[in-house]
Amino acid sequence: MGTYRGWGEPSYRGYGGGGFGWALTPVVKKLILLNVAVFLLTLVLQLASPPLAGTFVDWFGLAPQSFLFEFRLWQPLTYLFLHGGFAHIFFNMFGLWMFGGVLEHDWGGRRFLRYYVVTGAGAGLFSVLVTTVSVKLGWLGAGGANLMHIPTIGASGAIYGILLAFGLLYPRQPIYLWFLFPVPARLFVLIFGVLTLFSALNAPGSGVSHVAHLGGMLIGLGYLRGGGLFRGIRRGYAEWQLRRRRRDFEVYMREEDQRSRDLPRPDRWIN
Repeated sequence: MGTYRGWGEPSYRGYGGGGFGWALTPVVKKLILLNVAVFLLTLVLQLASPPLAGTFVDWFGLAPQSFLFEFRLWQPLTYLFLHGGFAHIFFNMFGLWMFGGVLEHDWGGRRFLRYYVVTGAGAGLFSVLVTTVSVKLGWLGAGGANLMHIPTIGASGAIYGILLAFGLLYPRQPIYLWFLFPVPARLFVLIFGVLTLFSALNAPGSGVSHVAHLGGMLIGLGYLRGGGLFRGIRRGYAEWQLRRRRRDFEVYMREEDQRSRDLPRPDRWIN
């Protein structure tokens, strides 16, 4: 098993378990069950009332217009649990199971869940930012304004963040491209990153939120690499508090010593 050496300090040994985390870890299991439950709910709504299903997606998917101007502030979290079809949820949950279990095993459930939420929500916010700026500056043409109303759904941003973390922590671990060709994890992540960047720049209206995928990787990279900075800030603050308390204690002891010197000496001791 590869070791994890803290945020921003990944191990560069391969994942030595002989494979991925085939057993479902607790947080990964709960995330998969929650995603599947929401997916089944959307299927039921589509069968019972397609307009209601559309309203459900409008309220809980992430659309720049509704998030920024209608203040549906829950959307960067809720959009992660909506999926547009069986293939969409299958491949996202497959990636979560394959790569997420290993990370949860190394980090623990709490840290893994925090990373999942940060990269997923961060990917959505990154997509909102890029879409809004592109529309306001006219980079997407006359029809670009429509993108402000189109909701983004799916956990792909978080999955791409997990994939990036796996590549950083286990760079030599082989991943089978198309289930045939073994590729080191770091090269696999680099290929996906380049393809995602190219797609984000060249296919903004493809129906796939490549910007959110790219955002998940960028947020994940910043979160992992930025950990050393945050640790340094926390350590510096803790050391400053320690020095202040030591100085206060020294002042207190000097004052007590001075008071004891000023007290009159007794002419006798009582025991």
